[in-house]
Order: sequence, then structure tokens, then C-alpha cells
Amino acid sequence: MKNTYTLVYVIFFLYFCTRKEILSFNLLNICSMNVTINAVNFEMAEKLEQFIEKKMNRFERHLNGDDKVEIRMSVIKPQTNANKEVKVRIAGLFAEKTADSFEEALDACLNALESQLERRKNA
Repeated sequence: MKNTYTLVYVIFFLYFCTRKEILSFNLLNICSMNVTINAVNFEMAEKLEQFIEKKMNRFERHLNGDDKVEIRMSVIKPQTNANKEVKVRIAGLFAEKTADSFEEALDACLNALESQLERRKNA
């Protein structure tokens, strides 16, 4: 069943990447979380999708299965450095970072959110 979902998302991904519009899809195979990714002004590579899946797996212990995760990735100024912006909203918490690559920005966001989740848990 998981392979069927993967095939559907690959087809969906390729269709929207060719249109160069906002790409929004759910990665159902990431833990039990409902993850929505919006890619704005760029084509998301499979490598980046795999990176997101790998990074999101570390949040499984912090969240319920019904928690919603929203990730918005965009290129803000194509000609400049540090032009990759990532915004992540998890369980009512929010982080926004800009970096030279989406991986760096996402990692920084998730580190910030992980510390926020730890503070919430300990409060």
C-alpha cells in the first residue's frame, strides 16, 4: 500500500513541477504525522523530499499522530546568497529561517522547533 502512495505522489509531484507553480502535497509515509509541504518558485528534487522525511522522523516522539505539520519552502531572491526560506509550523509552534540551501534552513528551523517542543514539555 505504501508503494501505491509513493507512486501517486511521484506522479503528482512531476505534474506540478512542470507547471512551476506552488507545489503542495502530503507525505503520508512520514511517521503518523500529517505533513504538508509547499514549494514556491522552485522544483523540489526527490533528494530534498528524502531529506525532509529523514529530518521529520526525529519529531515522532514529540508529537501525536494527529498533529499537523506545515512546511513552506521558497526562493526569495534568485540572484543573491542566502535566498532559500523555510517556514515550519508544528503543533502550534513556528520557526522561520533563511540560508544558502533548503537543507540548512530546514535543519535550523527544526532545531529551533525541537528546543521549543522541549521547553513546552518541561513547562
